Amino acid sequence: MSASLVLNLFAVVALLPAALIPLRSEADRDGPFWGAIALAVSGPAAWGVLLVSEGWQTSLSAALWISIGACAALFAAQSMVSRQAWRLAPLLMPFLAVLGILASLVRHVEDPQPLVGGAPAAWLDIHIIVSVLTYALLTLAAVASLGAFLQERALKRKRPTRLTRMLPSVADGESLAGRLLLTGELVLGLGLITGMATQYFETGALMVFGHKTLLSLVAFGLIGLLLIGHRVCGVRGRMAARVVLVSYLLLTLAYPGVKFVTQVLLS
Repeated sequence: MSASLVLNLFAVVALLPAALIPLRSEADRDGPFWGAIALAVSGPAAWGVLLVSEGWQTSLSAALWISIGACAALFAAQSMVSRQAWRLAPLLMPFLAVLGILASLVRHVEDPQPLVGGAPAAWLDIHIIVSVLTYALLTLAAVASLGAFLQERALKRKRPTRLTRMLPSVADGESLAGRLLLTGELVLGLGLITGMATQYFETGALMVFGHKTLLSLVAFGLIGLLLIGHRVCGVRGRMAARVVLVSYLLLTLAYPGVKFVTQVLLS
């Protein structure tokens, strides 16, 4: 068994304890939880960094692993500052584990190419980092919105489940999603600006309306409208959750989705 395959398997397995620890009968932000989260951050992050150690590529698997590590790290940070954020682990960590399995599978069939262009290397690094942070923020916001949606539905039906008992309350979930969305909107706006600058360096045009650009702009607009609607009209609940999930779907199609089509389906 090759060393790369062992490291890949370790990155996947590293996500599993964080998905299982919150299922304990008396789960809390205790030592086992933080140990599992530390493992979930370090495993995928180390493997993602190793994949791009020789320079940034258009690799879908590397992009997914770096995003997984960023999501886990952001979740750990949120769990430190919010007493309820850690309760999203039963939704978030299994999702990240599935992404890790997908990243491991596509690595054997994708056809990545080194990034080329006229943009300065430091500027390209900034754009990639901003993009990864945007996706991590929106991932957590989508998970928090989904958690609030499930919690609200269980309350209305008066049929709470084991899962909903683990999740944050509706108010806490919506508050967390709102903060993440606001930050994500600001970072997404910065990502669009850095993307325009990168495009200008490479082609001399500020914007080329490809799939990635259009989907990102639509997601930016939807999130902006939701934030305005929440402040002006008090938009919340299922409507807000659906808008967040649709925006996250658009960003998923814009970033890993486009890579999947070009590197796997069309390779």
